[in-house]
Amino acid sequence: MRDYPEAITAIDHVEPVPRRVRAVLGGATVLDTTRAKYVWEWPYYPQFYIPVADVAPGVLVDENHPQRLKRGTARRHTLKAGDEVRAAAARVYGDDAVAGLAEHVRFEWDALDAWFEEDEQIFVHPRNPYARVDALRSTRHVRVALEGHTLAESSSPVLLFETGLPTRYYFNRTEIDFARLVPTSTETECPYKGRTTGYWSVRVGDVLHQDLAWVYDFPTAALSPIKGLVCFYNEKVDLFVDGVEIPRPTTHFS
Repeated sequence: MRDYPEAITAIDHVEPVPRRVRAVLGGATVLDTTRAKYVWEWPYYPQFYIPVADVAPGVLVDENHPQRLKRGTARRHTLKAGDEVRAAAARVYGDDAVAGLAEHVRFEWDALDAWFEEDEQIFVHPRNPYARVDALRSTRHVRVALEGHTLAESSSPVLLFETGLPTRYYFNRTEIDFARLVPTSTETECPYKGRTTGYWSVRVGDVLHQDLAWVYDFPTAALSPIKGLVCFYNEKVDLFVDGVEIPRPTTHFS
């Protein structure tokens, strides 16, 4: 049973982006706009659609590959900036595009080296303007266990509430049983929290459960309460809040 608010933005919803959006490829700024649009391709978060006029000259190279898509006809483009060439990395929509998307570009996010909202780098995808992400200190008693072994326990956790995702519980490092944790080289990114600085697997007996916990030592300013705290995937551990076991979410969220 879901115990958190669902993301409810309709697919194909379009809104103006009030933030300056820039992206970099090969050390060069290849787009710079205050006229981007949010387009929800699925309910959880939008993508940026960028006016062609706000893309640097010569960056878009037409592959002569038109595609009939649900939002109109789009021509596939390669990106070029200096020595960097990224094939099939952008789609430019024509005059028949819906909802004012004519002459807008939809970039593949990972085809560019970095994206910025104003002067702050963002990761993975644009931030959803309809989502809240709050890190709140709490005195609820929270315990994390796996196969009967307690991994973390606290009466002063930080709870992170993010629209569309299960509540996450962050623990002080002094509240973690690091004897069972094994560091890994995994690194993930979040548009709201930033980039992780540590991941751990958990060893129980002869079994190593891969990448169950993480930490943000340098989170975004808005989420500074989770700085240096450790969190476990609800989906992969047993979680008890005020003595009540919380059912594992059926869907894995990163």
